[in-house]
Amino acid sequence: MNTKIVVSTLLLLASTFSYAQISDLGGTWKAIDDKTGYARADVLITKQSNGTYLGKIVKVHAIPNREPIDHCEKCTGTLKNAPLIGLTILTGFMQNPKKNNEFIEGHVLDPLSGHTYQGKGRLNTRGNVLTLRGFIGTSLLGRTVSWIRVE
Repeated sequence: MNTKIVVSTLLLLASTFSYAQISDLGGTWKAIDDKTGYARADVLITKQSNGTYLGKIVKVHAIPNREPIDHCEKCTGTLKNAPLIGLTILTGFMQNPKKNNEFIEGHVLDPLSGHTYQGKGRLNTRGNVLTLRGFIGTSLLGRTVSWIRVE
């Protein structure tokens, strides 16, 4: 009887630990273009000391039959013509205290348009796909993309 309780407890703890690991955004993500299906960039997301997440482009992928883009030509201010490599495109994302796999209150820079949007995201149950939504005002008016975890 005691063996069953111990085994059940260990299984419960193991499943809780594995879920806790997948609810972390940290790592490298392949940003997929929602129109072409091709990878546009690899983004390294890191957790900051204040608990928020920040994402920077670490690699740019060429899309077949398209002119390569390596600078943020449509960005404004200090980001105008900034190199894409090293460009911060995600800021302020926080883990939702009510749902570990959701991230809220972030901002997303679209280097193709130069616009910054409010953002939220959700990890799938395996932690290898991030569904990211950028929007202005209400999340009903926005765009959703999926990123795939590289590591």
